[in-house]
Amino acid sequence: MDPLLSEFDSFVRTRTPALLRSAYLLTGDQHLAEDLVQSALARTHRSWSRPHDSGNAEAYTRKIMYHLQVSWWRRRRVAESMPGDLPEPRGGGSVPDHAQQTTLRLTLRAALAKLSAKQRAVLVLRFFEDRTETEAADLLGVTVGTVKSQTSKALAKLRTVAPELAHLHVTEGSAR
Repeated sequence: MDPLLSEFDSFVRTRTPALLRSAYLLTGDQHLAEDLVQSALARTHRSWSRPHDSGNAEAYTRKIMYHLQVSWWRRRRVAESMPGDLPEPRGGGSVPDHAQQTTLRLTLRAALAKLSAKQRAVLVLRFFEDRTETEAADLLGVTVGTVKSQTSKALAKLRTVAPELAHLHVTEGSAR
């Protein structure tokens, strides 16, 4: 097998779960998340030598994901629902209270469903992936002002629709 193809295959096998978690948070739907990751990986494969040579394959793929998501939300307006389950991260330490975790996940899912696609994308980048405002703006192809305003609007809406999430201590200054 071609060494580059073998390395791409290894990249896909190891990083797809993490990419799917981010994509799910961006899209709010397991099937749309899978489509988003598949499209991003297909584009990454076409130019694999560039991200592979720079050692930044995951960042390259994530940037493609964000650009695809932005172009999708600009192109069409789809009624969104979150029927799938949020993929679990691999590994883990102590065993959390299952009922408490389930309640938190359901509450978070319902709250995220009430946000616009732009607001959800900004929150995923800023707080799930711990990106700066500038990084988020670059990845989404928008201005830093748009990231700031969408973050502020999203957090305000979350505080209104899901005050029970306040204990998570996510504030506009908590990302890098």
